[in-house]
Amino acid sequence: MEEKHINSFIHGKPKEIQELYTTHKEAFLNFGMKYGLDYDDLIDIYQEAFIALRKHAINGKLDNVKSSLKTYLFGIGKFMIYDLLKEKKKTTTLNTDTVSKYAHIEPVAVEFENEELTIEQQLLRTHFNKLGKKCKELLTLFYYRGLTIDDIVELTEYTSGSVVRSQKSRCLKSLKEMIKSQRNE
Repeated sequence: MEEKHINSFIHGKPKEIQELYTTHKEAFLNFGMKYGLDYDDLIDIYQEAFIALRKHAINGKLDNVKSSLKTYLFGIGKFMIYDLLKEKKKTTTLNTDTVSKYAHIEPVAVEFENEELTIEQQLLRTHFNKLGKKCKELLTLFYYRGLTIDDIVELTEYTSGSVVRSQKSRCLKSLKEMIKSQRNE
């Protein structure tokens, strides 16, 4: 992530922050439409994701992030979309009404950085994808989104921090065992 963007957030530079907000807004709305949410929900999610991104910058959580600002922002927003869909118990279907409703908006391509992965990163990605849904969600919330144990308790159905910690430990143990078993083959 570009340091100038992080510094804009940290030092509260309104002009640069507004420019960053505006730059990615339309692309995020197009990205979010495929989940069948209405415009107002998507605007709210984008604003919340942008605020979370700024908090991460202020708290120093973006210092070692290798992805672009856009990729990181969309990652936060995607989980917020999932949380809202879960809350509404809504399935993600794309029907003809949704398509025609937004036909006037031109689609924007979302590009994710495609860097060469090390062998360790490839192993991690392969075996991470083999984990169960709950493990993937928990590890993503903690390591990728940088949420605290308390934040995870608030956002999920876990009942306490100790439950989250023990589940995280079990998930990591499973992941390590899968990677270790492949290396020993």
